[in-house]
Amino acid sequence: MTFVIATHNAKKLKELKRILEPLGFDAVIREDLPEVEETGTTFAENALLKAESACKVTGMPAIADDSGLVVDALGGAPGVYSARYAGEGATDRQRYEKLLEELREVPTEQRTARFVSAVCCVFPDGKILTAEGACEGIIAFGPKGEGGFGYDPIFLVGERSYAEMTAEEKDSISHRGRALAKLAQELENWKKNG
Repeated sequence: MTFVIATHNAKKLKELKRILEPLGFDAVIREDLPEVEETGTTFAENALLKAESACKVTGMPAIADDSGLVVDALGGAPGVYSARYAGEGATDRQRYEKLLEELREVPTEQRTARFVSAVCCVFPDGKILTAEGACEGIIAFGPKGEGGFGYDPIFLVGERSYAEMTAEEKDSISHRGRALAKLAQELENWKKNG
């Protein structure tokens, strides 16, 4: 089955394709997709907005992801505002440095956090499938590793940050990998049961 991926984030696009293709889905990219204002108050609402827009523009089934970092000591921030946490146009480094500054006095045991991903698939006939995944961890006191993107250098799972993991290691435990695996199962069930 072929899907258009509704994102303009090149790093996220690469990760989505890498996870989707072994699950048996052909993922295509369309450069002509409009930017969608993320006005939802949840990850699932924002993913739905993006997938609906891409499906409408292309006439193809569309998959969209909305994800972010939820930090307990910050009352769930940055949450759905993860990409805009340090302001529009901020770099990944600026975003995670702002977060680290806000957590400067917070001890390790209170630095609990999770990455959350909601993926949504919208079909031209109006069928909608949604799945969510999460990965628990803690926020480091400084960046670790050179890989990944976004908040990956400061998000620790065990002793390692997402940025220290290979792509395959990260995909096997990540919030996005878990959400896409659930979505793949929902799609399989839907295909079997019509």
